[in-house]
Amino acid sequence: MSAARARGALGYDPAFLGEQVAAPTPVRDADAPVLDSMHFTVTMHTERRLAWSVAWNVDGLRFFPNIPRARRFFADDRLPLDEQTTEAVYADNDLDRGHLARRADLLWGTLADAKQANLDSFCFTNISPQMAGFNQSSRGGVWGELEDGVLDMEELVDRRISVFGGPVLADDDPHYRDLVQVPRDHWKAVVYRVGDALRSKAFLLTQDLDGLRTAYLDAFDTFELSLDDLAARTGLDFAGLPGAAEASAREQAPRRIERLAAIRW
Repeated sequence: MSAARARGALGYDPAFLGEQVAAPTPVRDADAPVLDSMHFTVTMHTERRLAWSVAWNVDGLRFFPNIPRARRFFADDRLPLDEQTTEAVYADNDLDRGHLARRADLLWGTLADAKQANLDSFCFTNISPQMAGFNQSSRGGVWGELEDGVLDMEELVDRRISVFGGPVLADDDPHYRDLVQVPRDHWKAVVYRVGDALRSKAFLLTQDLDGLRTAYLDAFDTFELSLDDLAARTGLDFAGLPGAAEASAREQAPRRIERLAAIRW
């Protein structure tokens, strides 16, 4: 058991931005396991043995960016091994162990907290098996820079954001080794404060976004989409995020994002 869990580490803080921002919750599984670690909270999908969603807070004024990466991935001892996806899926293949809550986002607070968050981020419950091409598209691309983009806004209050993300657990995701279905797509939602108002943006990293596939879309691409659309794809309730009610009242077709500057924060 890690030191963070032994002392009851704080997970996602819904009041981090000055008012309550409830993390997404499963619509049809009120008993899904919820696991707190340093600065982040995982909600598990027990049937798929992967995170349904991860919620985390980022304090851009209190970073310790130079903490070395942990090297050991480990199972969460609060869950039975047969309810999580662990090393057997990743052995002797090209599947990546992909962080859901970014390690870099979690390295803040006291130095001790940042070090603990670094270690906790390598728990397999915060990891998603990622198909070939995912990291090439996410590293240095729009997806990998989303949090950095909003943290760089001059208008951002206190350099703080709350982030939610996870795999899209679709019924037709490909099976692998009779151990796991590998998610094709991943999602992320960012909540932030500008002035007195909380705002949110939702994104999807996808290889096939329904009818939006084009002849040149042969790798993963990032789309901005509505919270309603995201809810339909994930089976999660996003009603606790700012703008959810307004999103229900208007149509918003998914919009392909080719560069960070194109996002209207």
